[in-house]
Amino acid sequence: MSLTARSARRRFLALTALRWFPVGLVIPVMVLLPLDRGLSLTEVGLVTSLQGFVVLALELPTGGLADTIGRRRVLLLAGVVGVAAMTTYVVADGLALFAAAFALQGVFRALDSGPLEAWYVDAALEADPRTRIEIGLSAQGTVLGVAIAGGALAGGGLVAWAPLPGVEALATPVLAALAGQVLALVGVATLMAEPPRAGAAGGTWRAAAQTPRAIADGVTLLRRGRVLRALVAVELFWGFGMVAFETLTPVRLAEIVGDAEAAAEIAGPAGAAAWLASAAGAAITPWLGRRLGMAWTAALLRVLQGVTVVGIGLFGGVLGVVTAYLACYVVHGAANPAHLTLLHRQVDGARRATVLSLNSMVAQPAGALGTITLTALADAASLSVAICVGAAVLAVAAPLYLPARRQERAEQGRRAPGHVPHPATTAASNTDPSFDTDEVGSDARG
Repeated sequence: MSLTARSARRRFLALTALRWFPVGLVIPVMVLLPLDRGLSLTEVGLVTSLQGFVVLALELPTGGLADTIGRRRVLLLAGVVGVAAMTTYVVADGLALFAAAFALQGVFRALDSGPLEAWYVDAALEADPRTRIEIGLSAQGTVLGVAIAGGALAGGGLVAWAPLPGVEALATPVLAALAGQVLALVGVATLMAEPPRAGAAGGTWRAAAQTPRAIADGVTLLRRGRVLRALVAVELFWGFGMVAFETLTPVRLAEIVGDAEAAAEIAGPAGAAAWLASAAGAAITPWLGRRLGMAWTAALLRVLQGVTVVGIGLFGGVLGVVTAYLACYVVHGAANPAHLTLLHRQVDGARRATVLSLNSMVAQPAGALGTITLTALADAASLSVAICVGAAVLAVAAPLYLPARRQERAEQGRRAPGHVPHPATTAASNTDPSFDTDEVGSDARG
């Protein structure tokens, strides 16, 4: 079925909401539940880090698989694994089962990372090559923020309400998230229209056999593209530093109020407000990009996010921590679509999911390393020290956007009135998606 750019965007946003609402439900209790069931903070850091290491092993193969057998099929498989992961998390009562839950979550994240965005960008550009994909990606950031906010608010409310007799309060949002993941799986099956890439099982296996080639092509793009390498490197710092506010903020609240359930009740509304703030941040990204350039916008937001995370670590009292947390998510919401827009500019449709997987691949193990390092640092020193270290790591990634800025400036120069591009330059930039326009800019300035 052929989609218009507008209908593709509507379905993309609906599937985004279904995907991220269950995540919001679990956010207030993701760390607090295993702590309540007897794990130490260091043990929580170790089991959650398994997700990142599993993603590291599977991210590229699953991205290549999405580019060969189709994005819809991979997302359906991801949904099944996600339901299994959440089921395991619900019943986990010790280190081994929590480790299994997070390992399955890693498989889910590897399969889920990239196919939906790649499907939308390709469908929208096929329907209308002039479509401004940054508008759809920014709208996704807004919908994602609202969905997680609603989920977090509902999750905190479920903890306070505890409506299920015999089920501990911290587990009720996880059960609700499990139902939400089943609904998201149904949504992919019914809303995601994609031309078949293989007509039969044999064709599917032949397409799957092309996955190593897709992976090799993605790695080649990374090796040849200076801008792409720098953008992917940003994710190393971003993945490590996000632990400081995503994982440690509920623990910081528990430290202040002195009770895990009370902290979860605060974290629910705070998480809801934070993701609404993220949605607002995402909505202003196109405006910032038009005025500053998308690369300058992304670099500035990295520094600002580091500053806000310092506030989470150092401000005293619940009000101070929550205020800094909200400011952090405004910046976080604006930064995501800026980074993704720069990333999509570096690749064509044939390897789009693979490149998105490359980007996610480095973020996940960096997050795992950040979880191990910062939780251990919190136990050895203090939560405030661990959070401030994460903040510094976030901010130092800003210079990695400079190659993208030079590329933007070169593109603006080629579009300027009266500019006549050199024939060789035009041919190269039109045929090779990994072509590094930094060199063109240097030649032109020289």
